[in-house]
Amino acid sequence: MTLVFLFSASHSKACGVDVHKRFIIAVICDSSSANPKYIRKRFSTFNNQLIAFKNWLIEHDCQNVCMESTGKYYVPVYNALEGFISNVVVANPKWVRAIKGEKDDNKDAKWIADLFKLGLVRSSYIPSKDIRILREFTRYQYKLINTRSSEKNRFQNALTVGNCKIDMVFSDVFGKSASSIINLILSNDTYTSEDILSKVHGRCKASHEDILSAIDGVTLDAHQKARIEIVKNHMEYVDSLLCKIQKHIDEMIVGYENYIQLLCTIPGVDRKSAITIISEIGVDMSQWSSHHKLASWAGLAPGCNESAGKKKSVKISRAGVYLKPCLVQVAHAAVKDKDYDYYANKFNKISKRRGKKRAIIAIARKILVAIYHMLKTGEVFNPSDMTDIETSQKKRIEYIKNNFKNAFNQLMRTELSSEEILAFLPTKSTDSPLKE
Repeated sequence: MTLVFLFSASHSKACGVDVHKRFIIAVICDSSSANPKYIRKRFSTFNNQLIAFKNWLIEHDCQNVCMESTGKYYVPVYNALEGFISNVVVANPKWVRAIKGEKDDNKDAKWIADLFKLGLVRSSYIPSKDIRILREFTRYQYKLINTRSSEKNRFQNALTVGNCKIDMVFSDVFGKSASSIINLILSNDTYTSEDILSKVHGRCKASHEDILSAIDGVTLDAHQKARIEIVKNHMEYVDSLLCKIQKHIDEMIVGYENYIQLLCTIPGVDRKSAITIISEIGVDMSQWSSHHKLASWAGLAPGCNESAGKKKSVKISRAGVYLKPCLVQVAHAAVKDKDYDYYANKFNKISKRRGKKRAIIAIARKILVAIYHMLKTGEVFNPSDMTDIETSQKKRIEYIKNNFKNAFNQLMRTELSSEEILAFLPTKSTDSPLKE
């Protein structure tokens, strides 16, 4: 017996694009007639050729374009089509991957066009241009902060190697007192104990004896001093870059102040994390059909890998490289918030069953769900209905029924009869929680 699957075309004209660094291959599939027609053309990725590609699409009246999200190579192509082509879809490569052994550049473009015209390709989330630029700045800021943290560790390691124990007497090596003493040590001038103590701030809690003991016997040669100076100069340079980036970010978020203030009503969310969240997901929640889709996109939903009734893995995905660390940091701050213990109580309940690491991920997901509904409705943070938002009443009743069924079956394995088990249930009364 032969099975025939019939698909109706979602787009009468659809273009599949195979994107590379130096060139693109575009294939237009015209399925307006019984026999589909294919038009193929190759363009370079220079700007004038991308404009020619846009005009070529307009000439053939093709307003539906699909391409792979191949690194950053798709971005110039998307920018050239944005505002001129009504439907530009950037697909995850796993949804348009062709069969091995039956693929080349021309076949890949045709394959993408065929899948796209049938509506079998999911669109990735591509924010508006201003959000995309803001995202580039916040991600660069995130990388520079990590670089600065690495340089701080190198700075302290260099001091430790030089037998300078300043980190043992000062809580902050980069504070005013510690920095002044380090600058004095790095200078080629001779100094005395009085010179060192003169650099100590009056509010410093460390005793003068401990400070002098930490410095006593420190002999750094010229190369050790040079290394410390280089690391220090790099930190100062990174700090200057971070100041410039923050200035541009402040200019770009002027139109999003209301959304930032809205997100700051959530426990654990400060202004910086709110800006990062907006730069990653935007403010238009219509991009996702539900908060479940958003959680999956952010890498905060367990994966589904089940076969023959057996779950092989329930780990979260590696998605959300920039958003997920931000939300985890927010979750840590939320569970430590002494003024609002909502998430702290949630964390304590989950951690008893699943452990602290899974509990933090669960809290991060709950915060993301709250952000989704807040940006969608414009309401301030209100946890009273969080349970109804995340889980419907029907699902909660089903969950309770399953637990009751499992408990009943366990009791049936004992010597108790059904009547004795049912006797454990409270009688119906006006005060009973089981009343209708």
